[in-house]
Amino acid sequence: MTEAPPESPSEGPQEITAGPGDDGERLDRFLAGRLPGLTRSRIKALIEEGCLESGGATIRQASLRVKPGQTFAILVPEARPVELVGQRIPLRVVHEDADLIVIDKAAGLVVHPAPGNPDRTLVNALIAHCGDSLKGVGGVRRPGIVHRLDKDTSGLIVAAKTDAAHQGLVAQFAARSIARSYLALVWGRPRPEAGTITGNIGRSPRNRKKMAVVRRGGKPATTHYRSLRHLAGERVTLVECRLETGRTHQIRVHLASRGHPLLGDPLYGRGDGARLKALAAGRAAAPPPLARQALHARSLGFSHPSSGESLKFESDIPSDMKDLLDYLEAI
Repeated sequence: MTEAPPESPSEGPQEITAGPGDDGERLDRFLAGRLPGLTRSRIKALIEEGCLESGGATIRQASLRVKPGQTFAILVPEARPVELVGQRIPLRVVHEDADLIVIDKAAGLVVHPAPGNPDRTLVNALIAHCGDSLKGVGGVRRPGIVHRLDKDTSGLIVAAKTDAAHQGLVAQFAARSIARSYLALVWGRPRPEAGTITGNIGRSPRNRKKMAVVRRGGKPATTHYRSLRHLAGERVTLVECRLETGRTHQIRVHLASRGHPLLGDPLYGRGDGARLKALAAGRAAAPPPLARQALHARSLGFSHPSSGESLKFESDIPSDMKDLLDYLEAI
């Protein structure tokens, strides 16, 4: 029998004093340990919003180092009504119970509202599917979302249906105990055949719409890869990637940094149309269309946040990638 998770702190100010053993601890990590009902990411957001004070001064730096005897007052705001509405969008539900739901996301579906995509997202679909109980879980703008996939990446994604499940899943992602694998079609033949790509990922200094492997700043990122099949005379490779971290565009950026961008990637690829045309030279049929990057979240494994049961889900490669894979295998 699992122990029930602690209740979330009540709305209003919460006062915490650091002890001798907390000396030098990072502030958001210290508060997360003292306020188990709030995730570290939620605490960081509250700090950045100006909800934390110490000695009468507002503190906005989550990375501040704590000193013994310091007293902090954090204001947990009253829950705001969610602005989002449910929208009936077809979903492929792989698994669902009282705590969570696993979706096999179609390419083209945005995970949560953002500038340019105010609705018709996975969040809107989940609110319609799960009902009002989902609203407010994990934050107003992204109820239930604990990780995300790019709009044009297909495959498995898990969402929480309760605050306790959200906290449990977020903790597993933070501990890097979530098992995730992806299938990608990349240009060229990676060498070595299997390996690990590391490098901090941050905004590209040349193009703010892109991410890049950066020498200064950014966040640490680690991608493990292995080649599964060489196609089209080794001009294309089917690669499996496993993530230790979950940075924005991580697989796309890491593989492109090694000279192996994903097929169909409009942001990190180069000359995709000309390369595909060259592959089709002398063949009666043109390559099947692929209107997105060739990336699919194939498997997802984690411990159920309530029962502790080990769960693993797998998703078949979608038809657009399979058709292109079949075409390339025949060359």
